[in-house]
Amino acid sequence: MSEKTEVARTPEPTRDAGTLLPPVDVVEDGGGITLYADLPGVPKDRLSLQVEADTLTIEGEIALDVPEGMEASHAEVGRPRYRRVFTLSKELDTDKVAAEYRQGVLTLRIPKAEHAKPRRIDVQVM
Repeated sequence: MSEKTEVARTPEPTRDAGTLLPPVDVVEDGGGITLYADLPGVPKDRLSLQVEADTLTIEGEIALDVPEGMEASHAEVGRPRYRRVFTLSKELDTDKVAAEYRQGVLTLRIPKAEHAKPRRIDVQVM
């Protein structure tokens, strides 16, 4: 039986009404977790990631440019910002987070800490 590494969404009572919660998939394997966050319309320079203690915060500002002299007749994205906050397990090594952003999808890899990885114990015969 394997133990699952805990990643919980932190309640956001102070989240302002002007933000969207981006959908996030979390996949765990033996070496850690990978988060996939959908952030369409967010350029890399308007993307912010922060890990503080056991809290991961993902924020992004949407940049939907309308050509000069034109205005949108219909817009399904009415809020210009994404924000998502997660509480990370102590089993994860937050000093080794790796991030990649491609075509509106943020991929974060957070490895397990050495103390949380399974290890083989050799048995000596006496």
